[in-house]
Amino acid sequence: MRKLSILGLLALPLAVRAQAPATSATTPAATPGFDFSGVLFANFQYRTDKGPAEGQNKFDLERAYLTFKMPAGDRGSIRVTGDVYQQTGSGSDAYYKGWVLRAKYAYFQYDYLKSTSFNALARAGILHTVLIDHEEGFWPRFITNTAVERAGFFSSADVGVATQVSFPGKRGELYATITNGPGYASRETDRFKDYAARLSLTPFGASTSRFSRALTVSGWGYKGAVGSKFVSGGAGQIGPVGSGLVRDRAGVFVGVKDPRLVIGAEYATRKDGSESGANTVASPRVVTDSSGHLVDGFIVVRPLNFSNLKAKSPLGIVARLDRFTPNSGSGGTLNFVVAGLIWDLTSRASVSLDYQEQTPHSGLVAAATKTTFLHLVANF
Repeated sequence: MRKLSILGLLALPLAVRAQAPATSATTPAATPGFDFSGVLFANFQYRTDKGPAEGQNKFDLERAYLTFKMPAGDRGSIRVTGDVYQQTGSGSDAYYKGWVLRAKYAYFQYDYLKSTSFNALARAGILHTVLIDHEEGFWPRFITNTAVERAGFFSSADVGVATQVSFPGKRGELYATITNGPGYASRETDRFKDYAARLSLTPFGASTSRFSRALTVSGWGYKGAVGSKFVSGGAGQIGPVGSGLVRDRAGVFVGVKDPRLVIGAEYATRKDGSESGANTVASPRVVTDSSGHLVDGFIVVRPLNFSNLKAKSPLGIVARLDRFTPNSGSGGTLNFVVAGLIWDLTSRASVSLDYQEQTPHSGLVAAATKTTFLHLVANF
């Protein structure tokens, strides 16, 4: 009896399906609405700088992005990208070392304008900030972060709202955000919001020259603030401080993206407020603003593609130079150099053998490093 009962339960779905009306030949088949993709970043690194770190080496799985996309009604969609990475806690936080999963992007998107000329969308959630994702369309992110992100201008993602307007004829786009400010890896820490916008134009989009059509000019601005450490006041203090400290950024990025040659050049500025003192009568709070700037450029050449554009040569040569001045008043600079070779294993996987060097100058206190990497990126 038990065997018969089990067989009956297994057969029940088939019987129900047999009684369901057949799909009409004129009824379109259901379109799968679920999309899954991801990116894996890994490397082997070997330190060559003189000192205690010389000879240190390791295999490192940097992170993996797992992206899920699905529709959410007419003109609506959802994207969730999980970031699998390794924590590096120490001391009392050593217990939390290990691989964890956090959200890198998680937003609802609504395409509020679709026409033959303009297209526009709005997003809400953990979303792309104003520049970094755009610049990663030119720079190979798997080798290292873009210069703006590496210099700590702002995070690549944050919680807030955004809108994007695409211009007709692929002439560019406008992207604007209002975000919390601390970045996707932190909770909101104060009441202030950061406002940013980027205008990207392709001025020669109608040109017959392939190289001219690939030119993109992007100007961007970022207006932000952070709360004072004395926002709640305290015993002996003059009182709570409700005003914020300035956190402004701006810049221009120019890039050319062609199968033979990718070029990028950038100038960016930053202004940050800091406070000292104890907010007391004996030690008043003092606010100081400091300004810094960043100049960087990079190139990725596919030399064998110049003779045959359709050959899709797997070989690439990459070079980059960053010159970052955190505080123009002190004049100290931090130089960062990348040089290496890229080889495409498949259409979706590449490796690079590259050398990266960081050197402080003019009295800037920062680590001097020299590291050789073997990087791997795989898209799936």
